[in-house]
Amino acid sequence: MSINKDIKRITTETLRLMKFENKKIAMLTSYDFTMAQMVDKGGIDAILVGDSASNVMAGHETTLPITLDQMIYHAQSVVRAAQRCLVVVDLPFGTYQSDPQKALDSAVRIMKESGAHAVKIEGGEEIKKSISKIVNAGIPVMGHLGLTPQSIYQFGTYKVRAKEKDEAQKLIEDARLLEELGCFAVVLEKIPADLAQKVTASIQIPTIGIGAGPHVDGQVLVVHDMLGMTFEFKPRFLRQYMNLHDEITAAVQKYVNDVKSQEFPNEKEQY
Repeated sequence: MSINKDIKRITTETLRLMKFENKKIAMLTSYDFTMAQMVDKGGIDAILVGDSASNVMAGHETTLPITLDQMIYHAQSVVRAAQRCLVVVDLPFGTYQSDPQKALDSAVRIMKESGAHAVKIEGGEEIKKSISKIVNAGIPVMGHLGLTPQSIYQFGTYKVRAKEKDEAQKLIEDARLLEELGCFAVVLEKIPADLAQKVTASIQIPTIGIGAGPHVDGQVLVVHDMLGMTFEFKPRFLRQYMNLHDEITAAVQKYVNDVKSQEFPNEKEQY
């Protein structure tokens, strides 16, 4: 797909300036060309090719099963569509936690094979060596703190994180560490709004919230949730802007009826 040269690409520096200028950042997930094309045209600032593809695209219960090859495939599809926005890709579970060199190799593969602009990685102090390795290689890194879905079996629940004082203090310290390590932004997932506000005020890099209240620098949602395609998932923080599940189901039912009743195709729909 050819790139429109009149469109100015959003970069990590753009997001940094948006925080400085108090302009909110809008981010959504996408996993395929068609959806990413619409999301990009809608004026989104950044697309996250999330490992949530494991849930909404493949039907897994958690994000853990998705592989690096699969993430690269989804990222390639999104990058072909995105003419304006920044494209960030999740490093999937098992590709960065234990070995900094493996983390770098995984990030390099995503950048080289997909053409994405940055990677996202979950965790703080415990993965600082992996983050440093990737950043020092010149690859932009977005952090992710709070509820980290790749650690769901350790948490044992999807409930709000960092409500207790010790965990909240660690999250603040981890956010500052991510900034020191060179991350260009950090996602804050499902934490108290007042804590997210404290974190946002304590660091110079943008914070992107999901279930973290309004006092962050931007928001991110899973596009399938926002459009009402995943009808069973309705957490408090989710605002559904459409109900595509019912609309698409109804459209399919109408098509089935038209085919079976021979209403489709009509005379104008044939050669």
